[in-house]
Amino acid sequence: MSCTLRVRWTLIANRFPRPWRSCARCGTQRAFECSDKFRLNANGRRLDAWLVYKCTTCDDTWNHTLFERRNARDLDPDLLSALEANDPALVRRYAFDVAALRRFAYRVEEFAGSVVRKEELAKGSAAPDRLEIVLATPVPIAIRLDRLLAMELGLPRARIGTMANAGHIITATGLNRPVRDGCRVEIDLAADDAEVILRNARPQ
Repeated sequence: MSCTLRVRWTLIANRFPRPWRSCARCGTQRAFECSDKFRLNANGRRLDAWLVYKCTTCDDTWNHTLFERRNARDLDPDLLSALEANDPALVRRYAFDVAALRRFAYRVEEFAGSVVRKEELAKGSAAPDRLEIVLATPVPIAIRLDRLLAMELGLPRARIGTMANAGHIITATGLNRPVRDGCRVEIDLAADDAEVILRNARPQ
């Protein structure tokens, strides 16, 4: 009788994207780092808000516009409090909005680094012969699926490709594509690597 172990891997990015812009002080294109700080400006009843970035070379600042000339009465009080407190969750929300950053940047540099939190969702009573991995990405992460599987399962990337070609790894998205939220990966545990795969797929 077939038995499937289901796990969820949640990928938490550990480095913000860096927009590249023309730095007024350097006089050329430079990478800017998120400062983890918001800036608010009041003009009567109107509010402006920015997320502050710093040039990685000279520390000159760039204010990434979040909104302008918004009536304070129209703003969610919780949002306003979070902006005033430099709430880390709100910083992450805006700092990982790559689409918004691209409107103001020459290019946006994304990083593959992440922390993977693993949890078991379901396990049958028998020894599993299949593994199902559900991937969750609260914010987009620029890492290929085959690279993620290789790193987290403790296998060479070439071995991941060989297993996929043999039908032992099945996913709706290509292994050479970036990881997407909700992506599912099924792995046949009949291979010689089953013990290593199971050990590394589970929470440590």
